[in-house]
Amino acid sequence: MSHNIESQVSGTVWKVEKPTGQPVTEGEVILIVESMKMEVPHEAVGAGTVTVLVAEGEVVKEGQLLAKVS
Repeated sequence: MSHNIESQVSGTVWKVEKPTGQPVTEGEVILIVESMKMEVPHEAVGAGTVTVLVAEGEVVKEGQLLAKVS
């Protein structure tokens, strides 16, 4: 089963903690989005292998698909 990680806020991808192909467990931070000087971590909602769909420095919108865990 695949889990989608969507942006909780509009902002800029500040840091990718787990690049594509890395194993993750539930609750691990995959990436951090900076919005209005706040860092918003986006976590895996299940265990698996991550596929990141955005790059550091990329501007994202609220609700945008950032990564998948399968």
